[in-house]
Amino acid sequence: MASYLIEPVDRPGGRYDTSRYQGAAGRNWWSCDPSLQLLMRRHLGEGYGWAEPHLSRLGALMGGPIAAHAEETDRNPPRLEKYDKWGRDISQVVMPPSFTAAREALMADNFTSPEFAATATRNGAAPAALAAAWTYLLDQADIGMGCALGTGGDMVVSLAEKHAPADVRDRVRSIFANGFYSGEAAQMFTERTGGSDLAALEAAAEPDGEAWSLTGLKWFASNANGSAFVVLGRLPTGDVAPFLVLWERRDGSRNAVRIRRLKDKLGTRSVASAEVEFTGAEAFLLAGSGSGSGLGTMMKLTNASRLGVAMMGVGVARRALVESICYASAREAFGRPLIEQPLMRRKLAELVVEVEAAQALVFDGHLGPRLRLAPALVKLRTARLGVTAASDAIEIHGGNGYIEQWPVARLLRDAQVNPIWEGGDNILCLDVRRAMLKEQAHLPFLDRLRSAATSTLVHSRADDLEKAITAWQSLDPALAEARLYPLAQFMADVYAAALLEEQASWGLDDGRKSVVARRYAEAHLADRGPLRGIDAPDTDDFDALVAGAFVR
Repeated sequence: MASYLIEPVDRPGGRYDTSRYQGAAGRNWWSCDPSLQLLMRRHLGEGYGWAEPHLSRLGALMGGPIAAHAEETDRNPPRLEKYDKWGRDISQVVMPPSFTAAREALMADNFTSPEFAATATRNGAAPAALAAAWTYLLDQADIGMGCALGTGGDMVVSLAEKHAPADVRDRVRSIFANGFYSGEAAQMFTERTGGSDLAALEAAAEPDGEAWSLTGLKWFASNANGSAFVVLGRLPTGDVAPFLVLWERRDGSRNAVRIRRLKDKLGTRSVASAEVEFTGAEAFLLAGSGSGSGLGTMMKLTNASRLGVAMMGVGVARRALVESICYASAREAFGRPLIEQPLMRRKLAELVVEVEAAQALVFDGHLGPRLRLAPALVKLRTARLGVTAASDAIEIHGGNGYIEQWPVARLLRDAQVNPIWEGGDNILCLDVRRAMLKEQAHLPFLDRLRSAATSTLVHSRADDLEKAITAWQSLDPALAEARLYPLAQFMADVYAAALLEEQASWGLDDGRKSVVARRYAEAHLADRGPLRGIDAPDTDDFDALVAGAFVR
């Protein structure tokens, strides 16, 4: 029975019959996503049959309880209990019941845990592919939860294993017994002077017996309710290095860690972000005798975090696409559904192509060859797409999209953080420059493009890209820096086009991926002529594009 009063305008079959309006929530996000199924068939191989029931169960979990909990947590975010009844500073972050319920459900079905990975391996299914699918589906429900669970866990464990004292290393192992994605880590780099300029970092550490004493304020620390922090601090030599800080000291007493306040953020409210102060906190240097080695390792792990943020961008974009298709299919204007109208079909078709191109980039970054340039380029493209796709979804929903009771407003609020997390566009471009000049990283990158591409157009653009890189290297340094952004965008365009053609060559979808690859290359790489493509022949491929992107 309906829980609302039925008025004449709501009559069944009428123009405003609300029963027709079902968005993404409540659906099985695995079953409705042919593009994800294609990727898993490719990357899981013979293990796909074993994995498919697990993926189907996961799709129901993400589209059902996790999506519902995300909406509730957004309305009732974490709060800070600063003092106990005696006025003592306890700095306790209190998470809402909806967050706790979602985290428990996710940990009970955690594809990233060591136990699940071992079981998957025994059954011929690649754990990395399943972990990528798990995070991709989670990020469609709540990128804040994705951040809360995944922030820096691999960084903390990797550095602690190399550099922490034995007893501290054992504590870290126990904290992360359920794997990196357990919500136990936080990384604290950003200060009031900013997060990218390490030369301006003020937090300082002094030797204190076998440990260090860390003092300073971190201005924007995500997942402040975690148990293990990796914190950047300055050594007496002036060098910057990472330190491990736990809530309790070695002797079991409370460590000198204070949470000043939680941030009142635009979005991603399910991850508790805070201003955290260290007042002589016990800390452990996560670096070798040369001090710089730990920082270098940490920066490599930051590239892995960038791929995580890139996954968040494509997760938001995918959710925005599904919400848009659902709404356009149900909403009528001018006597017919929106999805039957030419301009709406244009917008939806472009969104399908852009989302699948971003998906190809992210999954290649996670599962393909380890390219030094990939994390920066992939994040540059997909983090921004999350924002534009969410904005498109709001426009498609019209005034309803601007209302918080509908899901797409939160998508836009959440998506806006992705271009900031783990480096903005300018920082990513500087990393592209560093990788090319110091590591010649463009050479294996170009090889990857040429091995993946199948069309004359994409091969020729790969050649043009090589020429562009050569020309860029001859520019005055200041001008070369200014031209980094268009160069990086050119790289991302050819990269995505080549990967889509590679996916089409797998032959797993009756030629539909070839349509996506052609459309993307035409939009981003082709010379559209003086008429800007207005005179291009019509290709009636909309139904195939949508059918291969979303199944009701």
